[in-house]
Amino acid sequence: MPKNFLQEIVFTVLMVFVMVYAMICYNISLSIGGLSNKVFLMAFHELIIMGPIAIILDMLIAGPLAKKITFKLFNPEEDKILWIILSISVCSVWFMCPLMSLAATIIFKGGFQKEIISIWLETTALNYPMALLWQLFFAGPVVRKIFGLIFKENK
Repeated sequence: MPKNFLQEIVFTVLMVFVMVYAMICYNISLSIGGLSNKVFLMAFHELIIMGPIAIILDMLIAGPLAKKITFKLFNPEEDKILWIILSISVCSVWFMCPLMSLAATIIFKGGFQKEIISIWLETTALNYPMALLWQLFFAGPVVRKIFGLIFKENK
């Protein structure tokens, strides 16, 4: 887990890349009717736009709220680190999914139009299960492993 502001930025950038890139691939696949090799390249074009948005939303809104909720529920001195990690992960998805779905709705799905609310709700509902499972079973463990290799602690 990050212990200072530099580590927080590195962790956030790694997590944003892994989460946002995967979710962009998922959403492109939904929109074109399936996954194909071209999706992986197409996703990089959207990542340039959505990546910075995700970093800002995570650093300013989702991250602080996820930690605030987690540390109201769990005490790092008494509770297992696994519960803290899971809580932060779930809370992050809880906040980031609707925020990023709104950004994607505005930027890629017609912007401000009369159907914006229904498009945003549908996008959020389709994204939640994938985002949560991807976070818990792939992105979270992989990013924490990479982060741990970058910032090895001498014990």
